[in-house]
Amino acid sequence: MADATPDPADPTLDELRLVLAPAIAANAAFDGWSEAALAMAAEGEGVDPDIATLAFAGDRGISAVRMIDAWFASVDARMAEMLPPPTLAAMKIRARIAALVEARLTIMAADREALRRALTILAMPQNLAEAAKLGWRSVDAMWRLAGDTATDYNHYTKRAILLGVYGATVTVFLDDDSEGHADTRAFLDRRIDGIMRFEKAKAGFLKRTEHRPSLSRFIGRLRYPAV
Repeated sequence: MADATPDPADPTLDELRLVLAPAIAANAAFDGWSEAALAMAAEGEGVDPDIATLAFAGDRGISAVRMIDAWFASVDARMAEMLPPPTLAAMKIRARIAALVEARLTIMAADREALRRALTILAMPQNLAEAAKLGWRSVDAMWRLAGDTATDYNHYTKRAILLGVYGATVTVFLDDDSEGHADTRAFLDRRIDGIMRFEKAKAGFLKRTEHRPSLSRFIGRLRYPAV
């Protein structure tokens, strides 16, 4: 069987994007998500500039969205490294979600201006679908790391709620000059408390209604007595 371990000397384009993305973000604060930021990142990482260009090529030259996509993916990967399964398993679910969001913010703290510029690009009408996909991917990664295995509608409601919380928290984070981003952490704590209250109320509602007669089943019995 062939060795599946990636070769650092000959990375795939996907691997190369993950390597270059943090360096691109570091330059994007000054040069934007641009060809100049990519060139500086490639030089700093010792990557052939033509190959770096190929890794982030879009329909009209270098794709800013593709660079942002790679950066967010690298943040997801670092988040998972910072909080491995044994660490998260020792926490309650509320603490897991808080820790995962805080880990993401810690990773991006040095590149807040790059994040601001990235969100401006993703807010453009032509990029809204991609923005939604990237946001969903990040909250899905957080819930999966937190141990969520739901496959019913809870899978979607949990992610939709966390997406709203995460998005609002990032907005606070971008302008937070408090020590250690204390204001952002306090805001996040309040929002996660809201999630926990909602989940508790939802669980109680479902428990109360699980044995109620089903109207659709009743109507079905009227039409088809054997149902």
